[in-house]
Amino acid sequence: MRFGVDFGTTHTTVAYADRGNYPVVSFGNEAGDWIDYIPSLVAWDGAKLVYGFEAEAVALTGGDFLRSIKRLLSDVDVTPNTQVSLGERSYPIMELVSGFLAYVAQQVRESSTISPLRENEPLEAVIGIPAHAFSGQRLMTIEAFERGGWQVLSMINEPSAAGFEYTQRYASTINSKRTRVLVYDLGGGTFDASLVSCEGKRHEVIDSYGHNQLGGDDFDSALADLVLAKLGREREQLSSRELNLLLHECRIAKESLNPNSRSVAVEALGKSVSVPVKAFYEAIDELIERTFAAMEPLVHVNARGKFALTTETAGLYVVGGAAHLPAITRALKQRYGYRVHRSSYTAASTAIGLAIAADPDSGYALYDKLSRGVGVFREMRGGQEVSFDPLLGADLSLAPSGDVSLVRTYQAAHNVGHFRFVEYTETDAYGVPVGEVSPAGTVLFPFTRQLQEDRGVDLAEVAVERIDNGPLIEERYVVSSASTVQVTITDLSTGFSITCDLGA
Repeated sequence: MRFGVDFGTTHTTVAYADRGNYPVVSFGNEAGDWIDYIPSLVAWDGAKLVYGFEAEAVALTGGDFLRSIKRLLSDVDVTPNTQVSLGERSYPIMELVSGFLAYVAQQVRESSTISPLRENEPLEAVIGIPAHAFSGQRLMTIEAFERGGWQVLSMINEPSAAGFEYTQRYASTINSKRTRVLVYDLGGGTFDASLVSCEGKRHEVIDSYGHNQLGGDDFDSALADLVLAKLGREREQLSSRELNLLLHECRIAKESLNPNSRSVAVEALGKSVSVPVKAFYEAIDELIERTFAAMEPLVHVNARGKFALTTETAGLYVVGGAAHLPAITRALKQRYGYRVHRSSYTAASTAIGLAIAADPDSGYALYDKLSRGVGVFREMRGGQEVSFDPLLGADLSLAPSGDVSLVRTYQAAHNVGHFRFVEYTETDAYGVPVGEVSPAGTVLFPFTRQLQEDRGVDLAEVAVERIDNGPLIEERYVVSSASTVQVTITDLSTGFSITCDLGA
């Protein structure tokens, strides 16, 4: 059976392909109710780690729990062994994430609307990832799914997957003059916006913008501040357990809001606190404006100086669990008008789109973008200077299947090469990366036969020197459809080679 799995910051949703239909899987919770998601939570129940619904039960009784584990992956400095505190214990983040995804697989098999599944039946899945995720986050997410018992068919950027669901649900809005969909995807931890060209079932991402540290968690935090102000308390006065529970209760209260709500009630620190909805909306107005600012390049300024959708845009599609908030839809309609559509399955539209992508008979094809450029800082002038070489542009188009390759050959001019790879969102007029720049790994490569044969040498301690008649070197960069980049550097004269995944 083939699935689309949206591992979310707050909720994890699953849909599956069923003869041209893509139902959302419901799960049985601790109270015996059927819910269309699994809470993305990890907790310690006093004896072991528990996940999902069990973790939520621990959280609501004041136990130690961890929320937003997906958001932790978005930190560029995180590695699989990064320690995460849970109560008085700490665990490698990979253990927590893979344990949670194993729980999701178990729930699908044993406690869902499609259970029971045969024990040996593979769980094949297309999985989602924020459009502006770093290479490290992409690699760790794939590894965590595989450790959790899933067979990963492919990885697709979340707003691109939502574009599939839009085409299926709102096909009548797309015509020969309006072929583009602007996806506004506000999840629990990240915001992404993608402009997608839709010609039949052929989707091509024109461009994407986003913010890796802006999402529903920030709206929960704003509500928590209002609650604490009502109680006359400061965050510093709360234990980590009390703050976690407060934020969890704020999320629950936030998700209960509807367009007619006048107040939001939060259970906090043993008391029931009522916050006027107007005050809450005023507190989050700046956050909403930040999402608008992030996607400004995808819209245009009209003759009256207002931001508007281009005439080629069929609709602006609002998806993501956090986008369920009425204030967001209202603000979008005030700014962009009648072409704003909110998914009937706001929190599940990405999972449905991923299930469509997982279905070999759906006929959909996606041509996505790399989203982040990749370049390398190299030694020059005998190690006295460093130059930057942009390798892969952020606008590189990715095919729905197969890899995109870049090969370069040159004669080495030094005894050792220091390849300092980075990911970036833009460059200045001189081609140097600016703005958000993150390291993606360093490769030290010996260009002389002597250094290649001396396996005990520490290349980091070898002084960089110019050499004459250096060997012919080949650099090969392979970009997968999941936007992961593998680099192979080879000395063509000796066959000596090093291969690594950027971000690993």
